[in-house]
Amino acid sequence: MTIQHPAETFFESRPSDIKGNPDVLFFNTRKFYRESGAELMPKANYWKENSGVVIRIIRFKDSPYVAFSFSLSHGIFDGIGATVFINHWAEYTRNIADVDAGNYKLADPPLNDRQIFHDSLKDVEALKVPFIDYFKENVPPLPFELPENPAAALINIPDIPVCEEQHMLHFSSKTLNRMRNDVDPAHTTNTVLAAFIAKNMLLANIEVFGTTPLLTCVAIAYDSRLRSDIPQQYSGNASCVSVAPISSQKILDGTYQDLANELKEHGARNQSGHTKTFLDILENDMKLMFQTSLSLCNTPASSYTGMSNVRYMPFYTIDFGYGKPGILGFDYYMREGMIRVLPNSQDGGVDLVVNFRDEFFEKLCNLEDVKKYADVIY
Repeated sequence: MTIQHPAETFFESRPSDIKGNPDVLFFNTRKFYRESGAELMPKANYWKENSGVVIRIIRFKDSPYVAFSFSLSHGIFDGIGATVFINHWAEYTRNIADVDAGNYKLADPPLNDRQIFHDSLKDVEALKVPFIDYFKENVPPLPFELPENPAAALINIPDIPVCEEQHMLHFSSKTLNRMRNDVDPAHTTNTVLAAFIAKNMLLANIEVFGTTPLLTCVAIAYDSRLRSDIPQQYSGNASCVSVAPISSQKILDGTYQDLANELKEHGARNQSGHTKTFLDILENDMKLMFQTSLSLCNTPASSYTGMSNVRYMPFYTIDFGYGKPGILGFDYYMREGMIRVLPNSQDGGVDLVVNFRDEFFEKLCNLEDVKKYADVIY
C-alpha cells in the first residue's frame, strides 16, 4: 500500500525528559485512518481471508519511513508467538540468498506442535481458577444456545466491528519510576500501572454514568510459558488471563497501593495448575469463556479494564536488514476497555493504547492523577 502523504503527517511529538534527546515520536492511528484514505486493516480469519496472518506493507510519499502492520488469529498465536514469527520472517529476509539455496536454518526455530503444550502439563495437577468460579455463580446464562465448544461457530461469524475510539497515553521512564515510588516501590511497574488505570477508569465511568458500578473487573493477561514447563520456543497461543472481580466501593475507599496489593494477589495465584484448568476450559468449554467475556464491559453496573502487557515482547529485535523499528503503534482492536502496554525505546517509557469511548476518555484525561502522571498523545 502506498499512502499519498509523508509518514510525518501522522506523527505526534512530545519533548523528551532525557536531556539532549530528540523529541519522542508517536504514530497516531486514528489520524492515519481519517486522513490517509486507507481502509481498516483486514482481519485474519478463516471464513473470509482463509488466513491466519495478514500483513500490510505501507510506503509513504516523500518519506524515508516504511511501515508494516499485521493482523493475526489469536487461535494460532499469542503476542509472544506473533512477534517471534515476525522476527523469524526478518531473519529469513536477512539471509535470503541461503534461503533461496535451500540451506538456511533458523538460529532458534519455533516449536509449533500443539501437543507440546499438552505434554508439558500432563503431570500437572489442575487447580481451581478463582474468577471462573465467580463468573459461573454470578453471570446470567446466555440468551441463546451455543454448543459446548462453539469455536467453529465463532470462527464463521461475520467480523465484529473494531473499536475505533482508540487513544494513547504515554508514561516516560522517569514518570513511571516516580509513580511507582509514590504508590509502592515494592510493586512492579506493571502492577502499579494496572492499579492506576483501573481506579481512574472507574472514576471516569462514574462521571459518565452518574452512578457507582457495583463491580470492577481487572483482567491481566500473562504468558503461561513463564509459569510452567511449556518451552519458551513454543510459538502457539500460550497466553492465559487473570481476572480480579473487586467491589468498586472498595477501590474508591482504598489507595492505589491497596488495589496493587489485591491485583498482585490475584496474579500470584496463577501457576501451572491454573494454566492447565484454563486450557481445558478453552478447548472444551469455550461457551463458559464466551459467556464470561460478554460480561466484561463498561456499563452502569460494571467497570472493566483489560491490561495486556506487550512491553517484553521482542519488537525491537525485528530487523529486515534496515535496523530495528523506530516507532511502535497499535492498530484498532475490537474490544472496548482493553489496554495494550507498548514499550517505547525512545525514552525507555511505555505507551498505553487505550480502547475507551471518547466521552469516557475525555473524563479520564481530566482526572487530577492522570494529569499528574500521563501525557495524552491522542
